[in-house]
Amino acid sequence: MSAESDDPAWRRRYPVRPFIAASAAVVRDGRVLLASRGQAPMRGIYTLPGGQVEAGETLAEAALRELHEEVGVAAEVVAGLTPLEVIERDANGAVLHHFVIHPHAVRWLSGEPTTGPEALDLRWVTPAEAHDLPTTRGLHDVIAQALAAIGDKA
Repeated sequence: MSAESDDPAWRRRYPVRPFIAASAAVVRDGRVLLASRGQAPMRGIYTLPGGQVEAGETLAEAALRELHEEVGVAAEVVAGLTPLEVIERDANGAVLHHFVIHPHAVRWLSGEPTTGPEALDLRWVTPAEAHDLPTTRGLHDVIAQALAAIGDKA
């Protein structure tokens, strides 16, 4: 087996079906937690903590598990948000990556976020501050949805 085939990001290239993922828009004091990705693809780009849904796991369970695994934060799900589709094609038009990501508005409960292999940098940001960062496509709409879903209950 080659080093490329051992790399999870490499194994997700040229999929036969979309990968399903879940993410957590953690709201605390009117701010949302963003993580700078530590792994390819999009290393260094800010997004929500999240990852692939495992067999037998609900979308909400996956979002909370990934949040805790990646940054050490505990939270509770308030609402599911509008799913995002990420489809990237190679130079020949073949599907290189295809993810369907289900974000969730979650209320912070405990834990101070810590960086690790999956998160190079972590920031609690306002929507305006998020616009000054390199982010994944569609993130600003997700942040607005999460803040609206949490409302004054943050």
